[in-house]
Amino acid sequence: MREPRRIFKGRQFGPRFGGSGLGVACAVVAALFLGFGLPSNLFGSAPADRPVTAEPLQIRVFDGETLGLGDRIIRLSGIAAPSRGEACGGDTSSADCGAAAAAALARLVHGQAITCRVEGYDGFRRGLGRCIAGGRDVNAAMVESGFALASASVLRPLEVAARNGRQGLWADASQIPAEWRRR
Repeated sequence: MREPRRIFKGRQFGPRFGGSGLGVACAVVAALFLGFGLPSNLFGSAPADRPVTAEPLQIRVFDGETLGLGDRIIRLSGIAAPSRGEACGGDTSSADCGAAAAAALARLVHGQAITCRVEGYDGFRRGLGRCIAGGRDVNAAMVESGFALASASVLRPLEVAARNGRQGLWADASQIPAEWRRR
């Protein structure tokens, strides 16, 4: 006997995917959307190769290797400067090397617009960058003036010249603390 024909109902099919297959398919689609559909800089950090610029009134000097440029914090890459409050000598009555390095950086950028190219990030998510102020490489100038150590090999000759010429913090090399020198 023939089954009566249904006029208003479509043909009945069984489920194509089982309950677990549908869940797996949805998870794959969601993962692809999250991986490709959302921007990589979702939380507002600039791409690593984007230049950051600031006018003189937007620049803040935190220490001998860290600048505030508007709402961004940039650490000068390839150099290491003493922290504020770090004494030059072994005793606490010695001069504050960190304050001297910060003052040197402030003199370099004073009244100058600055552009920094962010090359990466440090452990605190501060941008690591090479900065130019008034046509001068700030990173190299800090090492050349003797207020920072070179942690990048390209800047080592500048550090050696500053040390030999007793520039900046090298004016009295016996006063440089061992823990700062080890950085």
